Amino acid sequence: MGWSYRKSLKMGPFRLNFSKKGVGHSVGARGARYTRSADGRRQMTLRIPGTGLTWRRSLKSSSRSSRG
Repeated sequence: MGWSYRKSLKMGPFRLNFSKKGVGHSVGARGARYTRSADGRRQMTLRIPGTGLTWRRSLKSSSRSSRG
């Protein structure tokens, strides 16, 4: 089992997440949160507080390649 590192700083509805892969961020309230991880993955999380029920959906990353 390898070592891992994770630390987060809260600033109101915003959160900065530090890991060994880099820095990610998230924004939201108690029941809903949008997250962008250090490696670029995006996900939406919805929770019903007090029940343990969570719904997560990975979002497609936008392609910024130029065509022509």
